[in-house]
Amino acid sequence: MRLGGRLAGAIEVLDDIETRRRPVADALKDWGLAHRFAGSGDRAAIGNIVYDALRMKLSHAWLMDDDSAKALGWAVLLRQWGMQLDELTSSFEGDNFAPAPLSTQQLEAFSSRDLSTAPLHIQGDIPDWVQPAFEEAFGDDWLSEAKALATRPTLDLRVNTLKANRDKVLKAIDRSGAQASPIARFGMRVPAGEGPSRLPNVTAELSFQKGWFEVQDEGSQIVADLVDPREGQQVLDFCAGGGGKTLAMAAAMNNKGQVHAYDADRKRLAPIIERLKRAGTHNVQVHDSAKALNGLKERFDHVLVDAPCTGTGTWRRRPDTKWRLTERNLQERVSQQTEALTEASAFVKSGGSLVYVTCSVLPDENDRQVRAFCDKNPGFEIVPVLDDWKRLFGASAPAPRSADGKTLTLSPASMDTDGFFFCRMRRK
Repeated sequence: MRLGGRLAGAIEVLDDIETRRRPVADALKDWGLAHRFAGSGDRAAIGNIVYDALRMKLSHAWLMDDDSAKALGWAVLLRQWGMQLDELTSSFEGDNFAPAPLSTQQLEAFSSRDLSTAPLHIQGDIPDWVQPAFEEAFGDDWLSEAKALATRPTLDLRVNTLKANRDKVLKAIDRSGAQASPIARFGMRVPAGEGPSRLPNVTAELSFQKGWFEVQDEGSQIVADLVDPREGQQVLDFCAGGGGKTLAMAAAMNNKGQVHAYDADRKRLAPIIERLKRAGTHNVQVHDSAKALNGLKERFDHVLVDAPCTGTGTWRRRPDTKWRLTERNLQERVSQQTEALTEASAFVKSGGSLVYVTCSVLPDENDRQVRAFCDKNPGFEIVPVLDDWKRLFGASAPAPRSADGKTLTLSPASMDTDGFFFCRMRRK
């Protein structure tokens, strides 16, 4: 397919997402099934246009004075991909599959508007009602943090130290362009692509099939490391999901001790079995029923609550969720987090730690949540983790955001990771 056909395909997908209110991954999959003539490179380019458009949806629409799928698609090529209007116009001439050209009104708006005069939430490409929460979380840096969440993410990998070391894996996947991660001890990173370029399919690598590495955002690796599990300890991953942090903690424990992986949603937990087999992990017990945890209360050295959240810290990877988020969604998540913390706290032994993690940057889900929990449960206290950060990642590693030296926040602008919140509470 030529660029015109790719742009037209992306506009079709964007229009489908908007009119049918469906996830971007589903819309792209259905488009590919209906257009089997499109090659892998075509599908990758179309996906890039769609995701880029959704990441910067508000600012694109403001500059075009139009929020239609066509306006957003054209804006991606002109703003994010650095193409010139004359170049595109010439390229699309005689292409029957190219989209209609921009209207006079759209062209005039795009050529005359200055984004710096737009409302700040539009400059940051976030919903207007979220702006106060960003201001509270990041202070004067909130706009740069919002803009960073509208950029393309890197592809991050974690070495499975039960089977390999980082040098061995980097050599095995050298064609992917991966390099050692800047912070995570066992992390590797493939830079984000530009324009139509696609990221390498690392899961097709033989070394992946052998279980030498996992796909995991560096921020997720970091918070799993901060749990700081040791050989021989008992650990509960209370909201284990697909098992990314379970696998990381089991490897950190060198297959000694026990990690219990539980999730109330059986569907989310399902992928963990195959991942454990591939990784060669032998110290994990998987539970899909709360009854299976009976008899284990006050038994664990560490209980990790990777709580259900709005996912605002993952907007780079899931930009469509940014525009579906509502205040009601936020309140539902806050209630679920409170419930998860209360239930999980019963499994922490005296002197043990209750670790609370979200992939959100909103204070209601983070600092405000853990302080409310400690107020209601005086048997727990928040303990600082900055010393652990320096010990694990080195004094020269970038410092995470922390308002009080106790809780930590990772973000794309400050750490070049997804947005994560981390807090350790100790049972007195």
